[in-house]
Amino acid sequence: MMVILGLLTSFLSFLYVIAPSIRKFFAGGVCRTDVQLPGKIVVITGANTGIGKETARELARRGARVYIACRDVLKGESAASEIRADTKNSQVLVRKLDLSDTKSIRAFAEGFLAEEKQLHILINNAGVMMCPYSKTADGFETHLGVNHLVHRPTLYPLSKTSQGSHSTLQSSLLALLAGHFLLTHLLLERLKESAPARVVNLSSVVHIAGKIRFHDLQGVTTYSVHPGIVRSELVRHSFLMCLLWRLFSPFLKSAREGAQTSLHCALAEGLEPLSGKYFSDCKRAWVSPRARNNKTAERLWAVSCELLGIQWK
Repeated sequence: MMVILGLLTSFLSFLYVIAPSIRKFFAGGVCRTDVQLPGKIVVITGANTGIGKETARELARRGARVYIACRDVLKGESAASEIRADTKNSQVLVRKLDLSDTKSIRAFAEGFLAEEKQLHILINNAGVMMCPYSKTADGFETHLGVNHLVHRPTLYPLSKTSQGSHSTLQSSLLALLAGHFLLTHLLLERLKESAPARVVNLSSVVHIAGKIRFHDLQGVTTYSVHPGIVRSELVRHSFLMCLLWRLFSPFLKSAREGAQTSLHCALAEGLEPLSGKYFSDCKRAWVSPRARNNKTAERLWAVSCELLGIQWK
């Protein structure tokens, strides 16, 4: 028994010694475009921490006017202050957005539309995972309400959009429900008016949901993105996952590394021919057969519109 424990201890010690090399190997791709964003308007949900915060930092560094849309305004202000100091860009703003409450989403959209006449990039980054069973203010199960109904329309035609509009669709770690559906619906017209514009939705390698009907998008290019396994607060609702994340943290991506594919699909030039593809580590990746099921996509789209009482033109 002591021999086994000794061997296990030695093995674990060896792993941690070589952990930096392993993590560097799994760090994945890097967004290498040098595109600058002066005069561009960006909204990022959940950008007060993790991948969203690092994405906001990089976009601010490139000169964009960045709106951090989050539930915890104090935490958002702290993140914005840090980003402003780091990037010397004073145009990093915080607005209240509670994705578990459709009233808050509508209020955010109404306020933003009154404040800004353009929107060039919408990054639907926020999401929840492994929450104890609960319901949103509107009576939806939390994962469905936050990750999908209030987020991203990644499973069926967005609408007939103006030529040149560029929508990047990524989804949340619970890609079964992938989509800031209502939020994108409310801001879509402003995106179209600001074309070329992009919508980025955070996704995952565990995607099992449907496929976009790309032939209906008329000039809108779309991408789904897996950020990798990242050290973030996403697993905070699961004690077991928190332990595992802490144990294997030397092998996980940092938030900055996790933001690279989001940035790549939001900024890289020449991606239009790859519209509708799935990306990981800044390159095209495999998509599961269940993610290409149009019937499932159409059903989820129809049910989502019915639950929210909206119609996509």
